[in-house]
Amino acid sequence: MAEENKVTVHGLWLSSYVKRVELALKIKGIPYEYVEEDIKNKSPQLLKYNPVHKMVPILVHNGKPIVESSVILEYIDETWKNGPPLFPRDPYERAQVRFWASFVEQQLFETMISVMKSEGEAQQKVTKELLDKLKVFEEGIKKIFPEGIPSSINHESVGLLDIMVVSCFGPHEVQEEVLGFKFIDTEKTPLLFSWLKALREIPAVKEATPPHEKLVEALKYLRQLSLNK
Repeated sequence: MAEENKVTVHGLWLSSYVKRVELALKIKGIPYEYVEEDIKNKSPQLLKYNPVHKMVPILVHNGKPIVESSVILEYIDETWKNGPPLFPRDPYERAQVRFWASFVEQQLFETMISVMKSEGEAQQKVTKELLDKLKVFEEGIKKIFPEGIPSSINHESVGLLDIMVVSCFGPHEVQEEVLGFKFIDTEKTPLLFSWLKALREIPAVKEATPPHEKLVEALKYLRQLSLNK
């Protein structure tokens, strides 16, 4: 790759925030180098490129760092016009995509993390919150796909909302195995289940998905760590 077009991603293999950046680059067909970071022992490069949050993901393009996944995704879409657009060009459609992408991250995913970090009555409470929010999103999907989940979802049709959904809940079987109950299935969330199933068949998504057992082991460790605090 020519130096003037060099792209590097500093990340953590388990992070959904990093996965969405990698997916965006893969969907756009942008070659990049990947640097795995150790958050417990942060590299000089990480501290140099992200001195404010000192976290990943970090995208470095032509030596210039961009941080925070949402900012990085917009940068990718504005910088590289090849490949499918991540954001709709129509202002109203773009606003709707941003709204639901924010809902997936700030409501669904963060609530699922809260379930992961709790137990007993506290876990029961946040579990109910998660299931209620999933119902809201399931209704929202009916507006996003008024004719149902299209069978033609593929590499060329993937956008921001697809990336958010699959990066947060693509490994839902792993999340469910660690938590001990199902929250995404054909009965409770048939549209979300079908959407995730179609997205996970895309080669770029398969390539970016870590092995099941490795994910289970990591999430069990993180859950136990949280419960022991």
